[in-house]
Amino acid sequence: MSRAKTVFWRTGVLLCLAACAAGLLAACSGRVQETGAELAEGTEKEQASQEETNYTFQDVEGNEYEAPLLSGVPKCTYDFSKLKTDEDTGYKSFHDEENGVTARFGIDVSEFQGEEIDWKQVKDSGVEFVSIRLGYRAYGDTGDLVMDAMYEQNIKGALDAGLDVGVYFFSQAVSAAEAVEEAEFVLKHLKPYEITGPVVYDTEEIKWDTARTDVNTDKDFTNFCKVFCETVEQEGYDTMIYSNMKWMAFTLDMEELAEYDFWYADYHDIPQCPYDYAIWQYSETGAVPGINANVDLNLWFQKESGQQEG
Repeated sequence: MSRAKTVFWRTGVLLCLAACAAGLLAACSGRVQETGAELAEGTEKEQASQEETNYTFQDVEGNEYEAPLLSGVPKCTYDFSKLKTDEDTGYKSFHDEENGVTARFGIDVSEFQGEEIDWKQVKDSGVEFVSIRLGYRAYGDTGDLVMDAMYEQNIKGALDAGLDVGVYFFSQAVSAAEAVEEAEFVLKHLKPYEITGPVVYDTEEIKWDTARTDVNTDKDFTNFCKVFCETVEQEGYDTMIYSNMKWMAFTLDMEELAEYDFWYADYHDIPQCPYDYAIWQYSETGAVPGINANVDLNLWFQKESGQQEG
């Protein structure tokens, strides 16, 4: 083969090899880009899926938490674009004509609101319902059952003023038997009165002290809610369970309690709870004419027919 032909042949081979290499690099580059896009898409889907199965919230001290969103618990469906706040009083109102849900304005009181409540003035201010503390179990070792010092005076005054009245009991039960005992204590002291509101079981974390319920498991707290409510419902009363978001997320088994209405405490501008609830306690520093102390403010969501939403 002549020198010229040899050079020409080698040059052709090199060009072919270069073209093949370029093709392979392009193919690999395209595959890398495709794989990168697939990974990015997969990450986005994973993040979206995680957002659908988890939710975040803050407690009253601003601490942030993340908890799993339970599929077996009814979800909150209130449209809070319909929520309004009176600039002068701070009272909130809610009326969703499209979905047929409105809210009634109410308060809850105990001996801490003082001895002199002018219940007529309370009603005239726009308050429609009140939940009155009937009593509590002491969180010391003895666990005595105690009637709220102002229960009798408050329930008589509120009923005479024409308010819808419910009651609540602060529990420190450490056994199912004690939960029944608390329910029977409530029923005994309710007997002389005709109430239209719910009997609420209030079980909470004791943050700044030791409590007899520190020994309770999550399963215990959940079971005692059911025992108390079932005992009270047997006598024809409606019941609710009082709770905040942290208690719902990490202590109570919400799937076990899915059939019960909740009274939910959350002092953010918009409630954070993803689950259904009947009453929203939105402030602990409310001012209501006729009461010479701060008072908790609440909205009770109801269907337009008057039936409770939940």
